Amino acid sequence: MTVADAIILAGTIHTLDPHMPSATALAIRDGRIAAVGRFADVEQHRGPNTVIRDFGDATIVPGLNDSHTHVVFGLDLARGLQLTDLGPLEEVHRIVADAATAAHLGGWVIGWGLDPNLFTDIGFSGRSFDDATGPVPMFLRMRDGHSAIVNSAALAAASITGPVDFPDESLIDVDDDGTPTGYLVEFSAMDLVTKVLPQEGFDIRAERLAGLLNGMAAVGITSTHVMDYAEGSGKLAAHLESTGDLPLRLRFSPMVNAGASMEELEEAAALQGTGGRRWRVEGVKFFIDGTIDNGSAWLEKPDIYGENNESVWTDPDDFQKALGFFVERGIPTATHAIGDQGVRYVLEALEAAGDSRGLAAHRIEHIETIPDDLVARFAELGVAASMQPVHGTHHTRADRTDNWSVRLGAERAAHGWRCRDLREAGVTVALGSDWPITPYDPRAMMADSILRRPVERPDVEPVQPEQALTALMALEGYTSHAAAAAGLGAETGAISVGKLADLTVFDQDPLLVTPDELAKTAVVTTFVGGLPTH
Repeated sequence: MTVADAIILAGTIHTLDPHMPSATALAIRDGRIAAVGRFADVEQHRGPNTVIRDFGDATIVPGLNDSHTHVVFGLDLARGLQLTDLGPLEEVHRIVADAATAAHLGGWVIGWGLDPNLFTDIGFSGRSFDDATGPVPMFLRMRDGHSAIVNSAALAAASITGPVDFPDESLIDVDDDGTPTGYLVEFSAMDLVTKVLPQEGFDIRAERLAGLLNGMAAVGITSTHVMDYAEGSGKLAAHLESTGDLPLRLRFSPMVNAGASMEELEEAAALQGTGGRRWRVEGVKFFIDGTIDNGSAWLEKPDIYGENNESVWTDPDDFQKALGFFVERGIPTATHAIGDQGVRYVLEALEAAGDSRGLAAHRIEHIETIPDDLVARFAELGVAASMQPVHGTHHTRADRTDNWSVRLGAERAAHGWRCRDLREAGVTVALGSDWPITPYDPRAMMADSILRRPVERPDVEPVQPEQALTALMALEGYTSHAAAAAGLGAETGAISVGKLADLTVFDQDPLLVTPDELAKTAVVTTFVGGLPTH
């Protein structure tokens, strides 16, 4: 008989194991679940040194996993002024002007979370900030993370004087006379400026990352799928582990950028399996398109401005070859695909991989608008959907006056974030935040996916309420479906014998409270590998 290191008791344990859906006790040995059931069932595993933790009427669920974050890359994305949900544009000008006045010699104004809807009347322009900033360079990242606004001083600092040819479909926006407007689209364009930004020191970044991970643990997250392996990620994770265990598990998937060479593909493959105690590199992350808000997504038909009609891969066939490189080697893939044509192309590329597709889990990220036939294709091909319905609830409006909806038109906007349709078709639907694009608190994320509006805004009309998830579906999106999307169902995602003892303990039952109550339900503690982390 296995002697448990710990026995955990609670009013309710939602195991998400169909063979034993609920319990009130569990036993842990060597970081894994040794027994589940009633106290009488697990007491036989009690030894003289077994720790008993009784959480009274609390509810335990499998540890929550955020399926899409950028915890290291996001340190760069979330630098400076937080401009999320701020407006009108005149107010942002005022905030930026104050920051420029306070900037020290050689300093920059840096911000993030800028709302594209602020530029509806004037068009995207960074030069419109020149009066507010004067000679101080400015870099403001848009909320989608795929574009930025920079002023004339920043263009000069980066030696940007006109159009630039990139290996992908990144863009330096210019006027009719070829003068840059200060609007940069996609990463290759933004990198020209970010390379001349003042850089943070390693210790500061390590401190910020530690604070971020502790904050995530405090709201119930025990693991996250990090959709990049940004420069310095491994060094930062190893540094934090040298002083103690990470408060959650990190699964890094290196980005494979458009136009990647064979050498770059091989480098990403060689990283697989490397890592530390609670972090590892597993899988890769592709982009097939950009975002609808900035006109760089890939739609079957252009938007009303004639944009959103191309892949970020200059030759999409090169994407299919690169994808096949990893699929054939049994390496999991995740592909950012927002537009309907982008999603279709990725599904077709995975189908073309044939039987090799079954060697690992493959998924598509975001999936902001798709027609009916693509819902069925996900189910037919066994491809998981990794979605952030919070982007729809926070960035679009039910009256369709937002930039995203206007660009798409009524029909395609009505096909946005089809979480419920995909679930009812039998598709694995993992949920996440895409931090720092939106906040990471899973309680609010789950509540939004049930309400189809911001949980903190009861005055706002729901966006596509027919796509609302049930409370159980939302919880599964952060647990069992999150695990399945990464091919980790044998290890985590449910509370059953042999699986990792990653647990989230709620003060109230997330399946019984209202969505508004769920967003405020206290997280009592989290466990990673049977050890409390919060």
